[in-house]
Amino acid sequence: MLNRAAELYTMVGITVMDAFIATWNHKYLYPLLRPVTYINEYINPRWQTYLASPGFPEYPSGHSTVSGAAATILTSYFGGPRAFSNENVTPNQGQVTRSFTSFWAAASEAAISRMYGGIHYRAAIENGLEMGRCIGDYIATRIRLNPIRQGE
Repeated sequence: MLNRAAELYTMVGITVMDAFIATWNHKYLYPLLRPVTYINEYINPRWQTYLASPGFPEYPSGHSTVSGAAATILTSYFGGPRAFSNENVTPNQGQVTRSFTSFWAAASEAAISRMYGGIHYRAAIENGLEMGRCIGDYIATRIRLNPIRQGE
């Protein structure tokens, strides 16, 4: 069991790092303005986002790319769709349980939250999810771990 957990952590780690590398490469290849910058300049100079807008290019959404990549690897490992729940403790709401029908449903929710927060356009989210799926598929089909079994 420990061997399988180590393999999964390794695969998710490789995938997430590749997703971050691809995201940051594309952010500076396509340096698009964030929504708050555009809206403040051309529509309403006092408008603010719900989430603090990061000081680097908008496209693609890093949360979308990384979430899509991780969901793809997790689905390839566990099969899918696979329902699960996640419990968090928040300062204002106490314990909150979120339930999802699949890893991809969780990734999609994480991704779209960035648009609702006002820091990404829809294209950055949708293309980020797709880029993450491609990265996850690439890793899942090309990397095979051959762990050294210990104590067996």
